[in-house]
Amino acid sequence: MASIYYQVPRFSLRFVPVWQRNFLVWRKLAFTSVVGNIAEPLITLVAFGYGLGSMLQSIDGVPYIAYLASGAICMSVMMATTFEALYSAFSRMHVQKTWDALLNTPLDLDDIVLAEMLWAASKSLISGIAILLVLLALGIGWYPGALLVPPLLFLVGVTFASIALAINALAKGYDFFTYYFTLVLTPMIFLSGVYYPVTQLPGWLQVIAGYLPLSAAVHLVRPLLLGQMPDQVLPSLLLLVGYCVAGFYLATVLTRRRLLK
Repeated sequence: MASIYYQVPRFSLRFVPVWQRNFLVWRKLAFTSVVGNIAEPLITLVAFGYGLGSMLQSIDGVPYIAYLASGAICMSVMMATTFEALYSAFSRMHVQKTWDALLNTPLDLDDIVLAEMLWAASKSLISGIAILLVLLALGIGWYPGALLVPPLLFLVGVTFASIALAINALAKGYDFFTYYFTLVLTPMIFLSGVYYPVTQLPGWLQVIAGYLPLSAAVHLVRPLLLGQMPDQVLPSLLLLVGYCVAGFYLATVLTRRRLLK
């Protein structure tokens, strides 16, 4: 039985109905969901972008509000996909017993985990695009490279969804998620160049920051919204893909160990 837990995840198109089911449920509250997901980053943008920006005019020649906005969109996608892959997925798995009902159909548990990952990323992408449209309305990001931002945001979404689903498989209750947000995500936000350049950090923290998935996301997205091309694209992409693959495999193993006893 133990060897079953560690098998390579099996992929099939049977995940599609599960994704559709989550979408149809979400569609009933789509407007309030999107507004809720974009409200916090927009408040941050206004408070820090215009408030702190009035004192800190620019960073490396870039207006501070544009610098902040191009990092905040990555942070927003990270938070949106994490909330979905933690609280909503936990509710479906543990509270509502939706996963138990799905497992009584021809679906495999791997299909459900894959569907949850892709749905969380899809939901966060919708919020990310909404924020991007707001930024464009503010005159930020009017460059051809902005067309590459949505695919990158989806990659960011699946990366953090995979990690969050691994945390979800370990959780005994909603309170457990507080540790992840407080001890992992919050420090990552301040170490990943969202609010200020990573070069302002001590050398040893810069090394740590260079291996964080949010740092890779900001490194790729920010230049595109500032009319530039990111440097060292491949290492950043490989870092995100690596976290995604490792996170999804770990999430699958831990979920199997929890539900297939």
